[in-house]
Amino acid sequence: MSTARTTRHGAAHRIAALVEDALGGPLPVRLRAWDGSETGPAEGPVVVVRSRRALRRLLWQPGELGLAQAYVTGELDVDGDLADGLRRMWAATRERRLHPPRLPLAGRARAAGTAVRLGAVGPRPARPASQARLRGGLHTRSRDRAAISHHYDLSNDFYRLLLDETMAYSCGVWADEYTDANAADAQRAKLELICRKLGLAAGSRLLDIGCGWGALTLYAAERHKAKVTAVTLATEQAAYVREQVRERGLEDRVEVVCQDYRDITGGGYDAVSTVEMGEHVGDAEYPAFAAALHRMVRPGGRVLVQQMSRGRSAPGGGAFIEAYIAPDMHMRPLGETVQLLEDAGLEVRHVESLREHYVRTVVAWGRTLEHRWDEFVALVGEETARVWRLYLVGGALAFEQRRMGVDQILSVRPTAEGVSGMPATPGEWYERLDRP
Repeated sequence: MSTARTTRHGAAHRIAALVEDALGGPLPVRLRAWDGSETGPAEGPVVVVRSRRALRRLLWQPGELGLAQAYVTGELDVDGDLADGLRRMWAATRERRLHPPRLPLAGRARAAGTAVRLGAVGPRPARPASQARLRGGLHTRSRDRAAISHHYDLSNDFYRLLLDETMAYSCGVWADEYTDANAADAQRAKLELICRKLGLAAGSRLLDIGCGWGALTLYAAERHKAKVTAVTLATEQAAYVREQVRERGLEDRVEVVCQDYRDITGGGYDAVSTVEMGEHVGDAEYPAFAAALHRMVRPGGRVLVQQMSRGRSAPGGGAFIEAYIAPDMHMRPLGETVQLLEDAGLEVRHVESLREHYVRTVVAWGRTLEHRWDEFVALVGEETARVWRLYLVGGALAFEQRRMGVDQILSVRPTAEGVSGMPATPGEWYERLDRP
């Protein structure tokens, strides 16, 4: 074994002492530094600090965002299972009551001294190119368009590579009865479940707000003969859906509109769907969004919202997701969303958690990313590929550990007489869902 690995004065030991001081407890993973020195638990994944630049990022940006910046640039890496490493960190935080880095004045002085000895002091590193750069007031139309474009206009080729043939970029429904289920099966089961909950039939008018790459739009038009108005802010998505409409001969049933939901005119729809779009609306803007859902559906019509949530004290998406994946996103506890929908005049009739289903969905996407890693790197570059690796691994853990949830909320706009038109029981929604 080399001297660098055995000395107690290697870079890894200095860094570990600093990290343990900041966390308030022992290091839950092994650490390896650029000089070859190692310290920490012998088993499990190894966090590799490849350069002093990673430490400089953490000095300038302590916490989750600094760690993410160092990871996506490759200055910090994980040798072994990334999910296992993140799971150990969360377990240590929960079980040992470790806290996020927040050093007192004396601790900062020690950290500065250690940084000087490690040669990590220097000017603030530039933000990685993959980090979002938005301008303008929060949730103005121009800023919302830029936020949506940052994530969804990455390229249709990227999402074709990542997703299954349905191009559904939302939580699937994994029917346990179907033991051979794969990601595409889970997505089709989800699409069928939404159509059943909305009571779609031939000629039903459906407004699909935030239609993505048209998974629900195309499914509802083809399988249920609905007439669909599909709305998205992402130009790449709109182009893809229009291409699919032409290829499938659905021009008489599907209209694709590239616009902000606030600019939608008309109403009287039999059903309105919004699948994992409400997270992008914003906190202050959500009451107006809920009022728009009520206005757009006819009396007796149904509204289905599939939306991510967080616990009241849970961190939700966190700084990394908000900086790299979904800028300006806002998640709230499920109960608050239900209240906002009811305040708008809708009657919530059915709520279903799909949290465990999202774990399986995101893990499937992550498996595809790893199996086709070289193709992703060739398409979008290694930095963006690493952003998505961290996003998918961290996202799956957030749902697994109940820091994030996802729910389908079905509501109706009752008639003036209070008629909902809902079935007495929802059992038929789930019959043979595994084989729609």
